[in-house]
Amino acid sequence: MAKVRASSGPLTVVAYRGDAKTLLAFDLATEDSRHQLAGFTIKIEPAGVTPYFLQNDLRYETPGDHAQDPTESAFSTINAPIHKFRWVHVPGSVHQGLKPAYGLYTYTVTPRYFDASSSMLPLDSSKSASVQIDVAPFESGKLALGFTRGFTQSQAFVRHFGLKTPIRPRDAELQFDTSALAGTNAQGQRFSFADQYEWLGYTARTRVFDLLSAVEADPSLKIDIFAYDLNEPDIIGLLLKVGASGQARIILDNAALHHSATKPKAEDQFEQLFATAAGAGAIKRGHFGRYAHDKVFVVSDANGPQRVLAGSANFSVTGLYVNSNHILVFDDADVAKVYGDVFEEAWSDGVHQAAFAGSALATQTFQLGGAGGVPPTSITFSPHDAAFASQVLNTIVARIQQEASVADGKGCVLFAVMELDGGPNNPVYDALTALHESQSVFSYGISDNPDGIALYPLGSKEGVLVTGKPVNTQLPPPFNQVPNIGGIGHQVHHKFVVCGFNGADPTVFCGSSNLALGGEKANGDNLITIKDDDVATVFSIEAVALVDHFNFLDSTAQGPKGDKAALKQAAPAVKQQAAVSAGWFLGTSDAWSHKYFDPHDLHFVDRELFAG
Repeated sequence: MAKVRASSGPLTVVAYRGDAKTLLAFDLATEDSRHQLAGFTIKIEPAGVTPYFLQNDLRYETPGDHAQDPTESAFSTINAPIHKFRWVHVPGSVHQGLKPAYGLYTYTVTPRYFDASSSMLPLDSSKSASVQIDVAPFESGKLALGFTRGFTQSQAFVRHFGLKTPIRPRDAELQFDTSALAGTNAQGQRFSFADQYEWLGYTARTRVFDLLSAVEADPSLKIDIFAYDLNEPDIIGLLLKVGASGQARIILDNAALHHSATKPKAEDQFEQLFATAAGAGAIKRGHFGRYAHDKVFVVSDANGPQRVLAGSANFSVTGLYVNSNHILVFDDADVAKVYGDVFEEAWSDGVHQAAFAGSALATQTFQLGGAGGVPPTSITFSPHDAAFASQVLNTIVARIQQEASVADGKGCVLFAVMELDGGPNNPVYDALTALHESQSVFSYGISDNPDGIALYPLGSKEGVLVTGKPVNTQLPPPFNQVPNIGGIGHQVHHKFVVCGFNGADPTVFCGSSNLALGGEKANGDNLITIKDDDVATVFSIEAVALVDHFNFLDSTAQGPKGDKAALKQAAPAVKQQAAVSAGWFLGTSDAWSHKYFDPHDLHFVDRELFAG
């Protein structure tokens, strides 16, 4: 069930099911219902948990001038309604702690209004509408998804773990103790590296460890692994265990990033440990033409391959705990057999580019699913020859361009792609970069390295393209500053594009492929295409959450010559109090809402796309 809709008078509320999160969208159908609109109050009731109100980051300058519930903070949306027509709710961000309840959630949304004196009136429950939707890690049939949290550059991370908490111990060995103390936050709460990792790795981490733990627990199972980055200490511990019991084979990248004869890399160290545990014949190093870039587990029993884990997430500290990444788990023998065949081909060919590119596995598109619990899915495996590589990428470009012809200007492309400034002969990058200039397609995208950025516009229907690596972000005093990830690696490591959200042909392109011609010709990769409304919705919510967050951070970026002294200031108040001190308050008129009803503004298209 991708979405649930409810109405009360002119109010419509839509809840979209994400991966352990919910996208809420609202609409008001009449002019009268928009007049003197003060915002929206959102009440959240998880099954078996005391109800609570969503928290705003802003409040009124003089709360006493407005109807207030004295049992709630001035930032509670019952006292400070939000000034947006959609919101992504992630349980545990403010309420319920780091391990929130999953299950059926009831969301009650109420429009709030000012009187003639610009004073907010008390909540009128007769105007409310409620929706119920499951909030849990996403599973549908034989497909499960997982996402890393990917928000080290956030107030939430700083609140939980502090501004300067290391992501791994300084000078740590390959296998360090993740239960060791990592730091103490501003509330005096001590936390370990494992605590950080559980929060940052979110559902993607759970998918990885659940599958590895299942293999460890059942000696009849075997696991074949493609790995690129490999240094997560607890993953390594499990791999050494299943290797020692003769259950695992690994193809591990040995490009220069991961191999050195003089100064062994983490992957070199792992190779020695694994060869000792499992035997030298259980691991092969290689990089095709450039990289062995897959991130794949294939689990087999006596009947052959049965389950597959794939996606963009590397099995590394940065891959799971810094990068924004996705995981897919197919519990399906047909899908698993194809991945198993790919592993066998690469293994027998010695991870050789020409041999694999010349095989039947690299020159066809595998059509899978459509029945039995797997949505319609197609997969290609690189490296390809030049002609097939171009064909694969041009298929994506054609699907992107198809959105321009959707009736009533309701075409839609949402994406999170690591790289967009990749030089010539990269048709997908060119198509995505050009999208934000179009006023006929709703485009909402993020990349670590876009060719220019375009923040959310006012008075224009052009799209949004932001970066996940703003330079010298400087939040206005006294907001907590957030880490600039700098040399740690990528923020946006996803490689996904969603076309046709809420449309007739919802399509997701995802997997490990960087969607570039060079990679399709020289890397070992898998590119997955899924045509399914529920899956497209989940990926769309991830894109929306990332773009919304970094649209704000990008707007405060100072660039390479930013005020370094200010960047080093001590972390001050929490975000809400910081907004007060910075002079940021909710307005006391309905002017904030006008852009959502201006047909020439992207906010208008946004409201119609998600709630219309």
